[in-house]
This record gives sequence, structure tokens and C-alpha cells, in this order.
Amino acid sequence: MLLEAGLPLLNAIELIYSSAPKAWLSWVNNIYAQLKKGESFSQCLRTQKNVFSMEFINLIRVSERTGDFNLALKTICLQLEDQIELRRKIQQALSYPIITLSSSCLLVIVMMIWVVPVFKDVFTHFQAELPAPTKALIQISSWFEECYVAILIVTMTVIALFSFAWFKLPRLQKQCDRLSFYIPIIGQLLRLATLTCWCRTLGHLLKSGLPLPDALRVTAQSSNHWLSHDFSAEIFKHLTRGWPLGDAIVKADPRHLLFDLETLQLLQIASESGALSEMLQRRALITGSQLSSRLNTLSQSLEPLLIMIVGVIIGGLVIILYLPIFNLGQIV
Repeated sequence: MLLEAGLPLLNAIELIYSSAPKAWLSWVNNIYAQLKKGESFSQCLRTQKNVFSMEFINLIRVSERTGDFNLALKTICLQLEDQIELRRKIQQALSYPIITLSSSCLLVIVMMIWVVPVFKDVFTHFQAELPAPTKALIQISSWFEECYVAILIVTMTVIALFSFAWFKLPRLQKQCDRLSFYIPIIGQLLRLATLTCWCRTLGHLLKSGLPLPDALRVTAQSSNHWLSHDFSAEIFKHLTRGWPLGDAIVKADPRHLLFDLETLQLLQIASESGALSEMLQRRALITGSQLSSRLNTLSQSLEPLLIMIVGVIIGGLVIILYLPIFNLGQIV
């Protein structure tokens, strides 16, 4: 917006610095200082590690050569808006199930540790045989009451070890990303989200003027999913060996784990007709719409199902606890 208003880049960065949040000040100041030294804008962004993705940096770098600097920034803004909207839809669809299940687990734990032992003390005064479900629940509660500290320590240790291995072992990340596509229902949503991001990124890079091999390399570098990264690298390798795009995708993904048959056929036709960037952007819109539709359907279906599951769990615990009281007359 500042560049379209006529401000030079250096003055625009200076104005952004004057109104930027505190978390931005250090890297905005670094960019301003490097620009004053004569560095290119893309090089200034590249030196700010973990702030800007390689995809956006390469879009800026290409625009500096072609002169379409404003167009590159608009493209980046549109892509960021699409990514934020997609992330918002996923969070909105999954937040209710996660909160509901977490609350249910917490409630069950509280009942096992504090509520059931109270009933256990009451039942010890009964001079009669307790129902089998009640006896089983009391035994489970006693075991849980004695071992919940050890269970908590073991759980935290496993999470810590897995987190450490996750950051240290890329092979573990790759395996988890691959297995995530096989999760029932959720796996298909993850595949659509990854495919949407891949098509949108590659389409924007091609539209900005990058050749297909370079665009694929940047797409691999900017991917946040190992499967997408590896497939992009494989497609790049087959392209450099002279294979057309359609055959390169088939060789990289023979099991259609990421690329479905319809996407493969459309990209193959578009690459032969010279309209690959437009087809990629169009395909990103279609898969994004499919993902939104499935997320809405999943959210609407999960809400009543989760209510029923929570009701069965909590209601079952309450009924089991009160079974001896229902038979209080016979017990006395």
C-alpha cells in the first residue's frame, strides 16, 4: 500500500518501523540498515532467518528482475490471506472436538481420583454384595488413584522424548507425515490441505516468472510437509532428466498418495498447453473448496456424535456408581 502511494521502498520500511509492534522492531531495523547499504530487498529478507519463507523471498527476487515488485507483494498478500483462511477453517472444525474430548477425559480422571473413592467409603458400610460393574469401577479407581502420579510422569516423559526425537530426527517427521495420510477421515483432509498449498505455491511461483524446475525447487524448500517436499524434489529430479510433468508426477507419486488422478490429468494437459500456472491456481481453489466443504460436514457430524459419546461415558459412570443405592432397600 505504501509503495502504491508513491513512497520509495526505504521510506516505506522506515514508516513501517515507526508503527511496528515491538516484536518486529529488530528485524525491520536490520532490513532498513541493509537497504541503506545497497543490498537488494530479497537479500535483506533472506538474512532474517525464520521470519520470511523461501517462497516469498524468491517471489521478491524474481520481481526485482522483472520490475513487477508491487505485483509480487500483492500475490504474497493474497496467498497469505488464503493460508490464514484455510488455517482458520481447520482450527474452527477441530477446536470443538478437541475441547469436548479433553473436557471429558479430565472429568473422568477427576471422578476416578476424587469422586469414586467417596462412594467406595460409603459402600464399605453395606453388608451386601455390590453389583459387578460397581466393583469393577471401584477396582479401576483404586488402581488409578495409586498410580496416577506414575502415569502422569510416564506420559510426560514419553511426550518429552517424542518431542526431542521429532526435532532431532527428520526421518521420524517424514514417517509421521506419511502415516498421517492414512488416518481415517482426517487423512483425506490433510491430503487436500497439503495438495492445496502445493498447487497454490507452485502456481504463484510460475505466474511470477520462475521456470518450472526452479519453481519446484522453491516449492520444496517452502513446504511445511515432508511428503510434499520429497515429492517436489522427486518431480524436479525427473524433470531435469527430460521427463514431461505428467510422467514426472507419476514416477514421484505412483500410489497417488498426494496427487489424485483428476489433478494429475489436469496438470498433464495444462503443462502441454502452456497454461500450467492458471491450472494450478484453479486447482488450488477447487481443492480448497472441497476441503472447506468436508470440514463443515465433519464439524456438523461430530458435534452430535461427541455429545452422545460424552453422555454415554458420564451417564454410564453415574449409573454404575448409583446401582447399589438403587438396590438400597434389598441391601438393608
